[in-house]
Amino acid sequence: MANDAAARAVITHTVGEGEDAITYDVHGDLATATAERPALFLFGAPMDATGFAILASHFGDRPVITYDPRGAGRNPVGTSDLTVQRHADDLHRVIAALRVGPVDAFGSSGGGVNLLALLAIHPGDVNVAVVHEPPVAGFLPDREAVLAVVADQKRTYAAEGSGPALAKFIQFVMFDGLVPGDYLDAPAADPSMFGLPTADDGGRTDPLFRNMPSTLAYVPEIAQLQGFGERLVIAFGAESGETMPARAARSVAAALGGAATEFPSNHGGFTEQPGFPSDPAGFAARLREVLDARR
Repeated sequence: MANDAAARAVITHTVGEGEDAITYDVHGDLATATAERPALFLFGAPMDATGFAILASHFGDRPVITYDPRGAGRNPVGTSDLTVQRHADDLHRVIAALRVGPVDAFGSSGGGVNLLALLAIHPGDVNVAVVHEPPVAGFLPDREAVLAVVADQKRTYAAEGSGPALAKFIQFVMFDGLVPGDYLDAPAADPSMFGLPTADDGGRTDPLFRNMPSTLAYVPEIAQLQGFGERLVIAFGAESGETMPARAARSVAAALGGAATEFPSNHGGFTEQPGFPSDPAGFAARLREVLDARR
């Protein structure tokens, strides 16, 4: 399917105006969406549409939608905090603008958190939902330590800019296992170790940090989500180990009364990122299998 999809037209649209403008792309013809092959919405946060181009290319049998979340990609920038609920409303506006009925949805990382919120607020928007490694802390035994780390990253961003804050973020997402209460007592990560700037450029528009702490502090509405039954799949990467997003996925699945579903590779396994292993083809095959099994 990848070759057929690669040749498809990709049309860019915008919903909303001014600060509420959200840019999205339609890969293929929305008129070809059917009950058996609904339109498929692929998204993350703060990762924009470019991160899902490879995954979209593996679904030539249906129209695919990708988008730039608020504050990222081609959308207006800003400095105020962004909330999960606002992102969920943006997703709803995009889906409504498509006018093809409920979509299948794959949300990864912060996008997975936003998808959980969308399902609770607008359950009729989605047929089958696959939530991949949503980094929500609420059901983790080390919840307080995780949120303290996020608060420290937020303070660092406000005081020193993106380089020092992003170094701390990278160090944290690589951490494997329960976060100890004294995690913040260790020396701060050196931005230069990751090729990041050490000087503060004065900018405060980075969507990653604008999404904090809302993304990790969001507590999924378990009672509402349970109504989806098998149409809601919580996924984790086979190579993600005990990193926080993978642990969070398993904790959300347990809160829903089930087990998380294993996908190939790791947190970014559906795309290609220099220096990081991935398996886009295997990931796409697994996503197709999961979606078809719940049709």
